[in-house]
Amino acid sequence: MSDAFSPVGDMIVASTSGPLSGEVIVPGAKNSVLKLMAAALLADGKYVLTNAPIIDDVVIMADLLMAVGLQISFSPASPGEVGQHIEIVNNGAITPVAPFELADRIRASVNLVGPLLGRFGEISIALPGGDDFGGRPIDMHLRGLEAMGATFDVTPDGIVGRCARLSGAVIDFDFPSVGATENILMAAVVADGTTVIKNAAREPEIVDLCSMLRGMGCRIDGVGTSTLTITGVEPRSLQAVTHEVVTDRVQAATYIAAVAMCGGSVRVSRANAEHMGMMLSRFTDMGITFAIDTDGITATAPQQLASIDVSTLPYPGVATDYKPLIVAMLSVANGVGIVTENLYPGRFRYVEELRKLGADITIDGHHAVVRGVKHLVGAPVVAPDIRAGAALVVAGLCAQGITEISDVFHIDRGYDDLVGRLASLGASVSRIQAGS
Repeated sequence: MSDAFSPVGDMIVASTSGPLSGEVIVPGAKNSVLKLMAAALLADGKYVLTNAPIIDDVVIMADLLMAVGLQISFSPASPGEVGQHIEIVNNGAITPVAPFELADRIRASVNLVGPLLGRFGEISIALPGGDDFGGRPIDMHLRGLEAMGATFDVTPDGIVGRCARLSGAVIDFDFPSVGATENILMAAVVADGTTVIKNAAREPEIVDLCSMLRGMGCRIDGVGTSTLTITGVEPRSLQAVTHEVVTDRVQAATYIAAVAMCGGSVRVSRANAEHMGMMLSRFTDMGITFAIDTDGITATAPQQLASIDVSTLPYPGVATDYKPLIVAMLSVANGVGIVTENLYPGRFRYVEELRKLGADITIDGHHAVVRGVKHLVGAPVVAPDIRAGAALVVAGLCAQGITEISDVFHIDRGYDDLVGRLASLGASVSRIQAGS
């Protein structure tokens, strides 16, 4: 098992940096690995996830899955790999009751509902926790599973779900929800009959989950499209697998944003340009140039970034996880840019922290109007969530003076050694341990 979480009082200190240079290797995706871990509930055997990021959310998910009966251990990556290996043993002794104190800590806890209902016919779990971006209801998850025959009792504290064996159904989402697609998918692979998910999410992390499930023996058609057709099989026909976690496209974008703001040229190894197409296109509009090969992306900064207008949309649009980085970049770009948030209405809560650094940002409903300034100025700021915390670190690298970022435990939930990787590129950044 990995070590305990980072102390709450730790701080990241950043100061004027650049130009950056060198190579940074990006590990597996937070938004994929947690769902792959949950998929191990579907069949007995020994699973190994390689290229897994060393982040706190993996530890929380491991604790949650061990509480319901899985055995989980961690080991270092093999030579030439990054991250870590996660070994998961499912011996079939599963209790489908997720402890409140664990489920409440992580949004991905909701991904236990589909596989536990599908295989065991019941689930009791707290309402999922995680970062607070405003309303992120799970109604779509529950309605989809109800269409397959499940019944739920929902209270302010949690969810109790029951069913006989789930039955295939046609489920047409109002919105291409990633979490709901994952949950219905993991329930449908062991349901009786055929399930069709229309308006399914198409993110690379969904494709990664489908790849692992197919390796286990699940029957899924339409992978990578908005219509998934799943033919259910008996759980006993499935087998455990070894699977490599897809590269984290948001971590890759973070290092691109850092070189864009600090200047220089950096190779982001293992970044998959096909998974980042729209973002790379918009970054090109800002003046960044890219050299793309089969194993990474080299990003070179312009003399000054140009302002653009950006809207977040479901994949293949610009992901909402990129938005804090884009707002930080626009804060020092030439001109005025408008960023529109179409997915999570509460996800501008970090703007006040950027203002403390001298950013000129006005919020108008779900729009942020960002007027570029000549330079930011270092100040104490607080990381409100994973991606916004990383954006504040990157902003601190191009600010004049010292920027102190507190509440960095948020960053540790999703970033594998952000400070070390930035420092390896020449960034002036360090971590101050609590009490030191």
